[in-house]
This record gives sequence, C-alpha cells and structure tokens, in this order.
Amino acid sequence: MSAFPGTFAFDEYGRPFIILREQEKQKRITGTDAIKSHILAARQIASTLKTSLGPKGLDKIMVSGDGDVTVTNDGATIMKMMEVDHEIGKLMVQLSQSQDDEIGDGTTGVVVLAGALLEQAEGLIDRGIHPIRIADGFELAAQCAVKQLEAIAVPFPIDPQNKEPLVQIAMTTLGSKIVNKCHRQMAEMAVDAVLNVADIEKKDVNFELIKIETKVGGRMEDSVLVKGVVVDKTMSHAQMPKTLRDVKLAILTCPFEPPKPKTKHKLDVTSAEDYRALREYEQEKFVEMVKMVKDAGATLAICQWGFDDEANHLLLQHELPAVRWVGGPEIELIAIATGGRIVPRFEELTADKLGSAGLVREISFGTSKDKMLIIEECLNSKAVTILLRGGNAMITAEAKRSIHDALCVVRSLVKDSRIVYGGGASEISCSLAVAKEADQLSTLEQYAFRSFAVALESIPLALAENSGLHPIETLSELKSRQVAENCPNLGVDCMLTGDSDMKKHNVVESLHSKKQQILLATQLVKMILKIDDVRSKNQGD
Repeated sequence: MSAFPGTFAFDEYGRPFIILREQEKQKRITGTDAIKSHILAARQIASTLKTSLGPKGLDKIMVSGDGDVTVTNDGATIMKMMEVDHEIGKLMVQLSQSQDDEIGDGTTGVVVLAGALLEQAEGLIDRGIHPIRIADGFELAAQCAVKQLEAIAVPFPIDPQNKEPLVQIAMTTLGSKIVNKCHRQMAEMAVDAVLNVADIEKKDVNFELIKIETKVGGRMEDSVLVKGVVVDKTMSHAQMPKTLRDVKLAILTCPFEPPKPKTKHKLDVTSAEDYRALREYEQEKFVEMVKMVKDAGATLAICQWGFDDEANHLLLQHELPAVRWVGGPEIELIAIATGGRIVPRFEELTADKLGSAGLVREISFGTSKDKMLIIEECLNSKAVTILLRGGNAMITAEAKRSIHDALCVVRSLVKDSRIVYGGGASEISCSLAVAKEADQLSTLEQYAFRSFAVALESIPLALAENSGLHPIETLSELKSRQVAENCPNLGVDCMLTGDSDMKKHNVVESLHSKKQQILLATQLVKMILKIDDVRSKNQGD
C-alpha cells in the first residue's frame, strides 16, 4: 500500500474518508484561482512567442544547461527548448509539438491563438460566466470558424509541370526564417524534393525518402538538392578512386573480419607456428570474403560495420573500393535508391542483390579535409537528399528546421490541395463570421462567441505589430474593407508594399494547417478551463 497517498479512516457513520499524507507540505489552488493561474502561465508563454510571428518576426536565442546556443524562429523548437516548470506551460509545449507533428508549420500561430483565447476567457470568468459554458461556447465558435474557412478556401492546382504556385507557397513559409536571403532557391529545393518523392495519384508523400544533410562552411547559396543519396563518409582508403561510373553496389551489414571463436571457447596459441597458421587462416578468410564480393560483380562495397587495416589493404589490392561505418538509415536509403538488397551474410551475396548507380563521387569542401560521398543517377530516383551549407552550425541547424517546415507545407498541399490566404486574412474573415453568428444566439454562449472572434484577431494584430504598423488601426481598416468589399483575401501588409490583397502577394496557407490550428488551440483551451484544482509539492521541499 506504499503508493497510496494517505490512510483510510471512518467517521461515526461508518463512511470512509482519506487522510492525505504530508498535507501541510502540499500547495493547493482551487476554483477560479486555479484557472486564473493557468491563464497567466499560458499568456506569458504566448507573449514570448508572439514577437516571432510573421515575416518580420524576431528570432530567439535559447541557451541550454550545458551552454549550447540555438538561434531559431521556429515555434516548436522555441517551445521545446524553453525550460517550462508550470504544468500548463508544459501543455502549451505539447500543443505546439502536436501542430508540428501533424502539419509541420503554424506552430507559433497555434500557441498565440491559444494564449489569446485564454486571455478572453479570463474576462468572461470575471463577468461570472461558468468556465464550462465558456468552453462549450468556444467549441461551437471553433466549428463556425472552420466552416467559414472551408467556405473561403480556394482549390489549388498541383501540377508537377508547373511548380511556380507551389514555390510561392514554400516562400510564404520561409518568409519569416533566417534563410530568406536565398528565399527562392530554398523554396525550389523543397518543392523539387517533395515532387520527386510524391505519389500525386495517391496524394501521399513519403518523408523517409527525403534526407537533409548539413555541412558547415560555404555560403547558404551553395546548398543543393541531390537526386540520390549523400553519405557523410569517404572511401575507406585514401588511394581508392574518387569517382566511379556505372557502379554495382554490394550493401553489406556483415563485418569484414574472420569468424571469431565464441566466448565460451578458448583458443591457446602456444607457438610461433600456431600463430602463423592462425594468421594465414585469417588472411585466407579475408581474401575469400573479398573474392565473394568481387565474384558477385560488385564494384563498390558499402559496409555498415568497420573493417581493420588488413581488410582495407586487401580491398585496395583487389581494386574493390569500399565505404565503412555507414549508418542504418543511410544504408536503407541507399538500398531504396539503388534498388539493391541489404545482405546480412557474405554467403547470401548474389548478382541480383546488387544495387546500381550511374555515378558515385567523393566531393570535398573548401580547403578542409571534409569529404562526402554522393551516390547519383540511381535506378529509383525517388530518394533525394538536400545538402545545406552555411557559415556556422547555428545557421545550418536553423536552415534545416526552416526547410523542414517548407517540406511539410508542400506535403500538406499534396494531401489536401485547398488553400486560404495568409497574412491574417483568413483569421479576420473567420472572426467576422463568428461575431455575426453570435448575434443569432440567445444563450450565454454568445459571449464566448464574441470573445472567440476577438481572440482570432490576435494573429493579424501580432503580425501588424511585428511589422511596425499600428495594430488597432490596421485591423479596423482590414475588417471594414473585408465587409465592404466582401473580399476574404485582405490581410496585413507586412512588407509595407501598400497593397493588402494577399492574392497578389501570393501569401497563401494550406487549409488543413489553418483548420488544425484553430481546432487544436480550442481543444487545449477547453481542457485548461475544466481544471479547477491543482495540488503540487511546495517549492521549498
């Protein structure tokens, strides 16, 4: 019974009750105070992220306990690296994480929206409305907003021949990131990578086939998309050829070494003859292994494990180039790309299990000894690798996160090709629709509806603020214009071009991502509003 938090006792009527252990050491908040404390925590986190929303959003520096520095604009990464102690803060972190896992983009927006909803809920609680009624009202309002999103969504043509519209969308995603100095190039790389591996008929994109490699040094403009596999390894011997054409690859997961005696047997070498015999036996085995690989017709051995210098020397003598210590995911990717089979034992190696590639070359970077292998012109050209360059590790890491967001957006469009306009335009349109719906309601939920409409406006307000515009003036003007012109494409002109029509700017977002943002934020807010009792250990203990 040690895990039980207290002891059982019975009152004079025989009714059981529990006496909780260490009650004086616990902190307890109940009722409205609990909800208020949660709202405060969530608002603080949302206000931290608010400034990194939009193309003029600012980056954050996160320093981990052991001094690692990360500079990022990606909502999910900021949330993951923030040291959050408050239990509600942790829920917000999971919220951005689930948006990242599901869509890959919109991680900042979803947290800002949840914070704004909770801020509005606080005002309603102060007016004496029960939290459950607020939560139910928010749920209905979210459904109304999603309905409006579907009404204003525009079909989007996915045509591998005409990539321009997709590139524009990827550029929208990358607009707020550090990579926007080679904005277009990155967007094109992301689109090409997705279209290479996408199955347009099935509306499916297998992300396993897209690998992102980073290499410090060089400019960001030197980043390339390789139709094949890039492995951060070199040929095992410096004198092996650096470029191979029409290669047959043997993909091995067995080590190049003679069979070892099992641990329970002991091998005594007592004389020089015995040692010589053992050495000859090992040599024989090595030669046999190399011969097996050569006989199968392989011209390059890719090995998951290492091999010692003797094997390396033999491979060089037999003119069989090899790469050692290639990791598991890379081995799989090479097998998919070259159409080869992964062979676990030398005896099983046959000619039909070899993969084939048109070109395998080693590239070196700058003046350093950094080298990488590129396997290109493969049978199955679906596997692609994005090789990112940058001045330092922080920039390449942030470029990797940015390109991941762009890949995710293009993928969600392949899956559901409807779009809404960005720049806060769709949020303003939903806000107007929800506010209009509120006037039709006669129940208490109409207050929640109006608050939901105000919360939706937090996104365009944050965008305007981050762009150096007057937030309230900008929002009022956009709302009145959207109603007067019946045009849901009008959003915040972040780039100060003087035109608010997001259609002309090509600022678009996938409908799926926007719907998910509203639904996830509302779900979390409902959950937080239903918590009215928190017990936690006192900080002093």
